[in-house]
Amino acid sequence: MSVLAVIAKAPIAGQSKTRLSPPLTLEQAAVLAEASLVDTLEAVLATRAGRRVLILEGSPGPWLPRGLELVSQRGIGLDERLACAFVDLGEPALIVGMDTPQVTPDLLGRALSLLESTPAVLGPATDGGYWAIGLQTPEPRALLGVPMSSQHTLAAQRHRLDELGLPRLDLPELRDVDTYYDALHVARQAPSSGFAEALESLMKRREAA
Repeated sequence: MSVLAVIAKAPIAGQSKTRLSPPLTLEQAAVLAEASLVDTLEAVLATRAGRRVLILEGSPGPWLPRGLELVSQRGIGLDERLACAFVDLGEPALIVGMDTPQVTPDLLGRALSLLESTPAVLGPATDGGYWAIGLQTPEPRALLGVPMSSQHTLAAQRHRLDELGLPRLDLPELRDVDTYYDALHVARQAPSSGFAEALESLMKRREAA
């Protein structure tokens, strides 16, 4: 079976989910980033896959569960980091971000199944980017130079795959957690998640302050 991997930054104040501040502090934003990452990793661990990998920028912490391979990120921009990640994994792989704590093992399993029958899969995000990308072959050209973190990222990525003659299938659209509004929306979608619990706790502290 294909590799299932998460590409993520270590949840450190001032370095992760900074767009949540304001209204959250940088420390609170890091708390939510950790909750989002943990929920995503738990979904990965509950999904049947050939290998389960965390591709990490930074150092692992107590939040890292057992059962995951750890690979360090290489490259400068996200396009390079993704390209290097596929090369380092070296086999068919689905890579998801840490920004969709609402993702489920069922959805990840369906994505891996699709990847067995098509050269590429993409998980569109509501902000114009994507929350997942899968490639049967680790082809750096599929990613290098694709503009990331833009409302046009998804369109540019689709165009690149088309240029390379790589047919693709789309996964369901999900909302990335980039802003506080996104966080509220995602928490409502996944009310029993650790992310929703962490957000509720932070909101109560803000109200009590």
